Amino acid sequence: MVLASCGGGDAAQKKGREAPLVTLGAVQSARFVERIDAVGTARANEQVTLTAPVTQRIVRLNFDDGAFVSRGQVIAVLEAGQQNAQLAQAQARSREAQQQLNRLEELKNRGFATRSAVDAQTALAGQANAQAAEARAAIGDRVVRAPFGGWVSLRNISAGAVVSAGTEIATVSDVSRIKLDFTVPETLLGQIRPGQAIVATAAAYPDQPFRGTIATIDPVLNPQTRAATVRAVLANGDRKLKPGMLLTVAIEAQARTAAAVPELAVVGEGEQSFVFIIENGKAKRVPIRTGLRQNGLVEVVQGLKPGQRVVTEGVVKIAEGQQVRTAGAGNAAPKAAGQAKGN
Repeated sequence: MVLASCGGGDAAQKKGREAPLVTLGAVQSARFVERIDAVGTARANEQVTLTAPVTQRIVRLNFDDGAFVSRGQVIAVLEAGQQNAQLAQAQARSREAQQQLNRLEELKNRGFATRSAVDAQTALAGQANAQAAEARAAIGDRVVRAPFGGWVSLRNISAGAVVSAGTEIATVSDVSRIKLDFTVPETLLGQIRPGQAIVATAAAYPDQPFRGTIATIDPVLNPQTRAATVRAVLANGDRKLKPGMLLTVAIEAQARTAAAVPELAVVGEGEQSFVFIIENGKAKRVPIRTGLRQNGLVEVVQGLKPGQRVVTEGVVKIAEGQQVRTAGAGNAAPKAAGQAKGN
């Protein structure tokens, strides 16, 4: 009875020490992209705040909230009754002075007027014309026009209100394109250049990437942050991006193809990383030097070559020199190489 019991215990113990089951996978060749990440602020392609040039009453407003206005379109008209009267008076003086000048020139040609009289009348006619031009300019100043085509802001003022000089009437924004400003540390300036592609995302549209290119790099760095302001331009035909939005920016700086393994295959121990390979049915730990991590793959800078087979599942169950069992017929041949593309 005792011997039978002992024999049953040995069998159970032997069964408990059964070699762990692991899955093998081939080292892949994958594309890794070094990215520069930043946060930027969206700005309108062109934007201007139109203000009242003088203190006067608003006669007419020619825009609706958020409407599109064309270049040169009248936005607001201010009262110009006094200036219109001054213009009429100046025009009357100009006509009178010109008629008198014509008579003097005729008399001079007949010898009945002096040259000095004609010159004096010419000066008077010129003065009257200048006064008329001044009145026209004053009237023109009271007509506020859009300097370029764009969308106007919400209207916060009404016709009939008396505004002082500098009072905001409307903001016109050209958002057909967006200027995206963000900063890049001086240590990374060598990896960016004008014309380089960027991808931006906004919190309002997390699943929609907005693509553009770097337009210019500020030649002067901020002495406090040691960073340069970079401006990119993004198409915005659907007008989803609004000036003032905060966007995250990703710049593809460098791309390369390198050996890669799944993240689950890499085991860390302090600052050292390693993977397991199988030799003669036993686990062997191989130190590696890792690089980028993208889409579930880890770049292997040193220690492995494409085509080698490593333990991809079950690494937590094995140790150096331990006998293991491999699962799946697919472990007999390397897997097809894949690619890791940056977002």
